[in-house]
Amino acid sequence: MNSMNLGLIGKSLKHSFSKKYFNDKFKKEGIENCSYENFELDDISKIRKTIANNNLQGVNVTIPYKQSIIPFLDELDDVAKEVGAVNTVKVERIKNDVKLIGYNTDVFGFHQLIKPFFKSRHERILILGTGGASKAVAYLLKKQYGASVLFASRKPTSGNIINWRDVNENVIRFHKMIVNTTPIGMYPKDEEMPKLPLETITNEYLMVDLIYNPLETKFLKKGKEKEAVVLNGLTMLHQQAEKSWRIWNA
Repeated sequence: MNSMNLGLIGKSLKHSFSKKYFNDKFKKEGIENCSYENFELDDISKIRKTIANNNLQGVNVTIPYKQSIIPFLDELDDVAKEVGAVNTVKVERIKNDVKLIGYNTDVFGFHQLIKPFFKSRHERILILGTGGASKAVAYLLKKQYGASVLFASRKPTSGNIINWRDVNENVIRFHKMIVNTTPIGMYPKDEEMPKLPLETITNEYLMVDLIYNPLETKFLKKGKEKEAVVLNGLTMLHQQAEKSWRIWNA
């Protein structure tokens, strides 16, 4: 294998396990001449310069750049195009030309996370957040399960997006799967949790938090108290990372 310089692009990466995951993978599998580093950018417009300066062959993309990176890419695969969000970029170099191709491996990772636990009663889903991760979650749930999704946003919107403060007990009762795609409750602010009326949660509910640091957020602890099935985002992280690895090596 040729040497590969890889990395993670985001604004603040103190919460991320990606670097550890890949460097542990390289060591465990005896993969030599590969590195994976964090690159904190205050502006996504610096993406091409960062890739050039560090001779990167591929990057993962996290909060808050999964959507705003798209104008700086040369091509999107079909899934990323449909989702409208990118979390993996492959860098192709032909002579002096650099081509950045965007993919979405979050869709695959989320599917691997939920498929052993998804039941027919979970066909209506409340998704907290409207960022890039929420788009991947909604895409998978609609395409794979024909599910109906309702987004809750902190900004006033319309259609299938309601204001966060309008999530009442009836909304919770009607949606037996709740997915948190926001950073609320993520390290180092792990004492926070989405302010929702969760008193009506029962053991029929599936509660998913894409956060994996901490492994059990306050949101998930609340679900566990009510005997709901609770899942954190660690499996999704691992699965999307492996999918990214296959893309970079294809």
